[in-house]
Order: sequence, then structure tokens, then C-alpha cells
Amino acid sequence: MKRTLPAMLAVLLLNGCATVRTLDANKPGAPVVYAGTRLDLYVINGGCCPKDHFGAKAPAYPRLDLPGSMLLDTLLLPLSLLTAAGIGFQATGGL
Repeated sequence: MKRTLPAMLAVLLLNGCATVRTLDANKPGAPVVYAGTRLDLYVINGGCCPKDHFGAKAPAYPRLDLPGSMLLDTLLLPLSLLTAAGIGFQATGGL
């Protein structure tokens, strides 16, 4: 029970995370590098229509989401740089 509570909280928090939302946005021309952080800052600064610019809805509380998005964007930086450079990769798991 002690281990499931943090896991459940993490899933609930990541559900509203801007970085997670922008990962599968698949909008041509949308930012890739630090996309979640940029989405949060865009909304915090009063930007309209985040769906048009980023291909994803903004989180309900962007100021609360910003630190987590910055961390996750930093962890995913190597993959987002490869994607921005146009280098595709196919990751497979298992045997």
C-alpha cells in the first residue's frame, strides 16, 4: 500500500503534465525541444489558443506544472534534440 500511493499520485500528476501532453501532439511546426515548459510559459504569459500553437491543451494549473515539466523536458532533451534534427529512431523492447 505504501508503494502504490506514490505511483498513483505520479500517474495523476503526469496526466496533466504539459510535457506528456505535447509528446503525442503530432502537430507539424509545433516546438519539440522543451515543448512542455514552453507551453506552460506561453499560457502563464497570457497566450491564447495553445492547441493551435502546440497541438495540445494547456494544463489547468500551468504555474504548478512548470517545475515538473522543466524536469521532464530536461530528462527527455537528448530525444527531443534528435527529433528536432530530423533523426528518427525506432526503439523496440523484448527479445
